Amino acid sequence: MSLVSDVHPEPAQRAGLSRQQAARLLTEYGPNALAPPPAISLSSRVSAQLRDPLIIVLLAAVALTIATADHADAIIIGAVVLFNTTVGVVQEVRADNAVAALSAMTAPTARVRRDGTEQEIASSGIVPGDVLMLGEGDIVPADATLLAAAALLVDESTLTGESVPADKDAHGTDPDAARLRAGTVVVRGRAVATVTATGPHSALGVIAASLHPRQQMTPLQKRLAGLGKVLALVTVGLCLLVLALGLLRGQSLELMAVTAISLVVAAVPESLPAVVTLGLALGARRMAARNAVVRRLSAVETLGSVTVLATDKTGTLTEGRMLLERVWTPHGTVTVSGAGYEPVGEFLHAGLPPDPVLTGAVREVLVAGALCNDASLVPPAEAGAPWAALGDPTEAALLTAAAKAGRAREDLAPTRPRVGEVPFDSLRKRMTTLHSTPRGTIDICLKGAPEAVLAPSLLDEEPEVLERAREEAAALSAEGYRVLAVAKGTRTDVPNPAEKSESGLKLLGLTAISDPPKEAAEATVLACRRAGITSVLITGDHPATARAIAVRVGILRRDEADRPGLVVTGQELAAGKAPDLTRVRVFARTSPQQKLDIVEAWQASGEVTAMTGDGVNDGPALRQADIGVAMGRRGTEVARQAADLVLADDELTSVVDAVEEGRRVYANIRRFLLYALAGGAAEILIMLLGPLLGLALPLRAGQILWINLLTHGLTGVAMGAEPASPDTMHRPPRRPRQHVLGDGLWQRVLRLSILVTAVCLAVGLWVRHTGGPWQTVLFLSLLAAQLGIALGLRERVLTRRNLSLPAAVLTAAALGAAAAYVPFLARLLGTSAPSWTDIGLTAAVGLTAFTAARAETRLAKPDDDSPSADLQHLRNGTGRQFGVRQARRLAKRHRVPPISSSIFRHRASRLFVTQRSWTSCLRSRRHRQHSE
Repeated sequence: MSLVSDVHPEPAQRAGLSRQQAARLLTEYGPNALAPPPAISLSSRVSAQLRDPLIIVLLAAVALTIATADHADAIIIGAVVLFNTTVGVVQEVRADNAVAALSAMTAPTARVRRDGTEQEIASSGIVPGDVLMLGEGDIVPADATLLAAAALLVDESTLTGESVPADKDAHGTDPDAARLRAGTVVVRGRAVATVTATGPHSALGVIAASLHPRQQMTPLQKRLAGLGKVLALVTVGLCLLVLALGLLRGQSLELMAVTAISLVVAAVPESLPAVVTLGLALGARRMAARNAVVRRLSAVETLGSVTVLATDKTGTLTEGRMLLERVWTPHGTVTVSGAGYEPVGEFLHAGLPPDPVLTGAVREVLVAGALCNDASLVPPAEAGAPWAALGDPTEAALLTAAAKAGRAREDLAPTRPRVGEVPFDSLRKRMTTLHSTPRGTIDICLKGAPEAVLAPSLLDEEPEVLERAREEAAALSAEGYRVLAVAKGTRTDVPNPAEKSESGLKLLGLTAISDPPKEAAEATVLACRRAGITSVLITGDHPATARAIAVRVGILRRDEADRPGLVVTGQELAAGKAPDLTRVRVFARTSPQQKLDIVEAWQASGEVTAMTGDGVNDGPALRQADIGVAMGRRGTEVARQAADLVLADDELTSVVDAVEEGRRVYANIRRFLLYALAGGAAEILIMLLGPLLGLALPLRAGQILWINLLTHGLTGVAMGAEPASPDTMHRPPRRPRQHVLGDGLWQRVLRLSILVTAVCLAVGLWVRHTGGPWQTVLFLSLLAAQLGIALGLRERVLTRRNLSLPAAVLTAAALGAAAAYVPFLARLLGTSAPSWTDIGLTAAVGLTAFTAARAETRLAKPDDDSPSADLQHLRNGTGRQFGVRQARRLAKRHRVPPISSSIFRHRASRLFVTQRSWTSCLRSRRHRQHSE
């Protein structure tokens, strides 16, 4: 039987367009394909990369090193510029493939009626007015309006975020029920529809147009751009001052010009891009080992800056598979365990196996649900693969629960074949099937929405039973479940029509079905909360479902679930009922444009946003967010291409791992800046103050460049691989507007540079007083001081992680000694062999610098454990985990009595301090011991 006659379209529309009409419309509207974005030339991409302020400083440094014939430094700096430019251009090209992925989502072919016959044509040839033939499994190739439909169910989750497929009806009261959108999938049924919009005018086309927001700089790029400008101005100014003072002292112009240029090269940390790139690359490699693919290197650092995590629900926080979790019968309620569509689980009543009466009642519900069902379960094709479902996911959840109860449909069907049915439609909101039994009777199985089933016209039940069922259905719906009522009856014959069987039935019970949270979702949200990151749920699903999931995973506390203003629908957003979007924690029934507006609202308030998602509807928000995170397995190609980070295993825990990696990278960048700027500032101060103390030219240009090569080129790059601090994820995120030298870093640079300057000048003056090679000793002392700082700034000095740093320090020390003892280098750099006493003084300088750096590292620690940091955690409602020493310090600082010694009997013991327990400590001067 043909599809057209099966669903009965209007006679005038059966023929469809003629070939001549289709050709004319194709010329008028263009192909059913998305317009490619304007091409960006390679030269434009390269030029944009080279306009970065820090890159401009590096290019100037290349010119200066070439002018001084320092070809080694020129090659190193030039290679860094070339590498960073190449990586940036490649990542931009990959990111621009998002729109091309949208085209791939459209069906390659489609069935249409033209000239009165059914034809299969390329989807690009579809035009407005074409009559589409659609069946189960088809991808809708263009926006269309239904002419006729039979039991049509369409999965629109990739566009709307709705976890439950939508019923479609050509003659329903809801206008949206008669509309089909491009890119959606027919789950069940058949349809005939007329095309209304193609290509850029379709739902996919509108989303494609929104995937071209203005390219924004990442937080790291913004901070480094500001730093580059400051360094360029300050360094050039100071070096001009050195040049002027040298000329006033009678030094030659050539000598002082070369010296000033060398100082510029030394003061600018040209290894910073290499440190950044190495840190990001190592972070990306670690993420890949954790099933997270980084599409843009800077995305790793950006996650470290994140203050807001906006997450989708379906397939991100939830499994993306429907699961029957509760069964209510007049005899009681049972809960059903299990995951996905695998038919393995337990039935429990109040935590115990149900009694035989309740067990029998539950089995009756599930048997009727399995028989009144058009879905099917698909076992895994290989070991370890999940079970899958064909058809309506809600019906698949019923089949799974029945199989858990030992009533698989494959066992029921041979003895109870279907002999009649009344299909589900959006008006009736119920489905009925008739089955013959070995006894010669007919079983009538009915399931549907409670409001359509719990009616006296259908059920022969006492009013009290119906009222109890209605109350239970309302309570389950309020918890976010999709509730189905199941009824059953028996007849001696098959009625004609089948609708006559829908009366005098007995209510079996209610089923509560949901898309449950992933096992790791709650832990992930809690980890974000501890790290000071605000989690926000944005979904196209029903507000009750969204609220329930938000409570279950911890985005909302139970006492916040009903608080006004925390849960808002898209309709309320459109009506302007939520003036401040940053106060909302759950957004339901949102459109793709509204998701984009929500992300932009958080960004406008100064927050750094991460957006997770898997559907086409998430594409614009993924692209707009500071970092987009897409699901790799369930996610659409559009989401993957628009994102910066793709989770290959769809596990949200990888986002927390990425946040830790990002914070590690940023901490290493700041560690390198402290190290490099302290050394560079010390060199400039020595060159400024040395002549005032009688050291005419403290350092030669070659010596400055040699120190720069060893400290920045070897040791500096190795610092980018330093491991993360153990308490990285127990600190609040850094402030989005914080400068890269903020939070006391520039003061630490100043203190270290002054110390190094004072110690090195003191040693130089002493050696000059004793008649020794003071310039050589000053050169070696400055090198030793910087290497001592590099080791002293480590989080843990003796850790075996990142052995490349101590190896780089030893190599740099050996090459520094070679500069004094190897004749060729000694002649080139103007050094001479120092005495053993001078070597001892040099080692003492390095040890002093190391001690000072360790002191700075320890002094920085209390800032992270300060009352203000604790109060920020308390304001965020976050918990925090402290080590024993930290807990002792905090107890002393907050004047809490000493912690019981029993806590320290177990080294593995930890204090888990929550908002409530800290309040108790501060108010009652007592503490509570918590274990994680």
